Amino acid sequence: MQKEVANFVGVHPSNYSKMEKGEREFSIEVIDKLAIFFSITIDELIHMNGKMPKAVTVEDKTTNEKVQLISQLEEEDKHAVFRIIDGMLTKNKFQTFLEQNIQLAK
Repeated sequence: MQKEVANFVGVHPSNYSKMEKGEREFSIEVIDKLAIFFSITIDELIHMNGKMPKAVTVEDKTTNEKVQLISQLEEEDKHAVFRIIDGMLTKNKFQTFLEQNIQLAK
């Protein structure tokens, strides 16, 4: 998760780790990107009052947001997502093909 956030905000994971530990200060740009990443306002990020951001879920995202989230994954993870999608699309096309041929055979 830390590596994913670091990539999104545009800093090296080791630098981001230091920011989380309080060893480095967050820049305004990083704070802004963190708020975007967690879908909260900067004020909510700064004044969290002990509330941790929710995990990112794709169910409540638009198609464009889903594609953007996938594009932020590491290459290996992107390939895994695309293999799953390819498998589902192939299964769907195969199912449609079978159903059409069963109808023709009747």
